[in-house]
Amino acid sequence: MSTGRPVIFPWRVYWLLFGVITLFALAPILSALFSGLLAEVNGCTLTEHEMHPCLVGNMELGGAISFFFVLGLFALVTMPLGGGALIVWLVILIIHRIAWRRMQKAEIP
Repeated sequence: MSTGRPVIFPWRVYWLLFGVITLFALAPILSALFSGLLAEVNGCTLTEHEMHPCLVGNMELGGAISFFFVLGLFALVTMPLGGGALIVWLVILIIHRIAWRRMQKAEIP
């Protein structure tokens, strides 16, 4: 039963999922890069095995900066998981697109 309006493929949903998966995979790396940049801009020493004091403005953030820098190690888990999720995402997208196109062709009188 057709309403007369053409049905549009749900690209927005797929792009949103792509963004969420990519952000999940890259979040630890972005965290480490941001903490490294923050430490460098403020002239702080940053190592993964020791916390050093770091004043940002009037706040001491050495512990937090070190914590977020070490979170970069979670990329060893999130990158492979994100890569696998992107492969599954692509396979589902291709299957859905093929099925959607076949359904559109079947509805044409």
